[in-house]
Amino acid sequence: MSPLAIGVLVCVSTIIVLGTGIPVAFGLGLVAISFLAIFDGIGSLDVLADLFFGGIAEFSLVSIPMFIVMGAAVASSPAGKDLYEALDRWLHRIPGGLIISNIGACSVFAALSGSSPATCAAIGKMGIPEMRERGYPDSLATGAIAAGGTLGILIPPSITMIVYGIATETSIGRLFIAGLLPGLMLTILFMAWSLYTAWRHGYSFNEEGYGFTLRQKLEILPRVFPFLIIIAGVLFVLYGGVATPSEAAGVGAMFVLILVAVIYKVYQPKRIWAIISDSMKESVMILMIIAASALFSYTLSSLFVTQSVAEHIVSLDVNR
Repeated sequence: MSPLAIGVLVCVSTIIVLGTGIPVAFGLGLVAISFLAIFDGIGSLDVLADLFFGGIAEFSLVSIPMFIVMGAAVASSPAGKDLYEALDRWLHRIPGGLIISNIGACSVFAALSGSSPATCAAIGKMGIPEMRERGYPDSLATGAIAAGGTLGILIPPSITMIVYGIATETSIGRLFIAGLLPGLMLTILFMAWSLYTAWRHGYSFNEEGYGFTLRQKLEILPRVFPFLIIIAGVLFVLYGGVATPSEAAGVGAMFVLILVAVIYKVYQPKRIWAIISDSMKESVMILMIIAASALFSYTLSSLFVTQSVAEHIVSLDVNR
């Protein structure tokens, strides 16, 4: 069988296996091992252990669990609620200001966690019930959270950018720089489009009784500013070349845990363990996918699929 035909079989098999609902890491590993054993023989599986652990034996990957700890600490403490409430207090006078608050909170949380699912879960848990209570339609409320959640993949420190940078040997710092401006632009566009949609459909919101005095607006800022300073500090040391992503992530995670303990009294072993446990679950999932992807990539290369596809594309008679 030709390598191109094998490649088609691999693609179809991967889609079918993942379509069954099996975890992505297990699905990729199953397809990779199966095709390697069938076409290269059982003896070719001797290298699997080295490939699997080699796929995650990168020092830069240490930054992934550290950034996840930052997000988990904020989400598991009242810090996330304070961040959300601070934006609401300052933006509530704008028609549909709660939508802007949600998207703004998504962008800030994305800068802490670097994860889209974590951003959606953390802000959606607080934002959707609040928007429903104030008369926002479900389509607008869920749409704002879903759109804001995607900022986690773009706004630094994005975990996806870290994985991509390691896989392609691209500077992670440069990837972060490249994602900053588009992330801010997308945040503004999401806000503008949400407000336009609300105005176009004539939605009326129940904002009466939700006014805040200047004192109420100011008193919440001291609880929010330290976390914003950490975000700015992490980005500064990354862009300034002062520290690597792993070092910046480690220091950022440590300071977030300290702030959560000092400001919100979250220092009980049980609550700290809950933060670490949640972070470990997500980190292991991501690292397992990376390791399985290394097996999958090796299988395609060993069966000459990637080389054949590259040669086929080069041979096409198209304008270059």
